[in-house]
Amino acid sequence: MSIVTIRNVEFLNNPARFLDPYNFRVTFECIAPLPEDLEWRLIYVASPGNEELDQELDDCLVGPVPVGVNAFEFEGSAPNPSKIPPEDVLGVAALILTGSYKEQEFVRVGYYQNTEYDNEDMKENLPDPIRFDRLVRDINQKPRVTRFQIKWDIAPPQPRNAVAAGAANSAAVPSADDIDEEDDDAEPSTNGEPTP
Repeated sequence: MSIVTIRNVEFLNNPARFLDPYNFRVTFECIAPLPEDLEWRLIYVASPGNEELDQELDDCLVGPVPVGVNAFEFEGSAPNPSKIPPEDVLGVAALILTGSYKEQEFVRVGYYQNTEYDNEDMKENLPDPIRFDRLVRDINQKPRVTRFQIKWDIAPPQPRNAVAAGAANSAAVPSADDIDEEDDDAEPSTNGEPTP
C-alpha cells in the first residue's frame, strides 16, 4: 500500500514556448505523516533509445509531509537545446515527473510533449539551423502513471473496528463466557439436551 497517492498534476503554462520554464502544481494525498522529505524530479526525454541524453530539468524536496491532501508548485527549467540531437527536437518527446521517498522511487508520471514551429511557413519549410526561439510545446494531458512498491518504514493508520481478513466470512465461535454456567452440573439426556 502506498502512503502517498498523486491526485492531480496541473500544468500552469501549457501550451508554451519551448524555452519557457515548466510550471505546474502537484496535488497528492498522504495517509500517514512522513518525517522525511519527498523528492520530486522532472526529466525531459528527447531520445527514448538513449538514456544518456535524458535531461533532469529540476528537482525539489517537499516535507515533512502531514496527513491529508497536500499541494506544491514546481518550476522546472526548459531543456538545454545543445543536448538534444537535431533530429529529435521536433515532434514527440517525453516529460517525466518522478516521486521518491528515502531514495526509493514510488511513482512515475509520464507525459507526451509535442514540439513544433509556431507558424505554418516554418512547419512546411524547416529552418536550418533550428530556431528554438520559434518553437512551441504542447503537453498531452493524459499521463501514464506507474507506481512502485517501496518500504515506507511507516505503518498506515488502521481503521477503527477493523475486521481481520477472512473474519467476515467465518461463523461466530462462542467463547467460554457464552456457556451458561448453571447447566454445568446437568446430566445429558439421550437426545443430547441436558436434563433439568
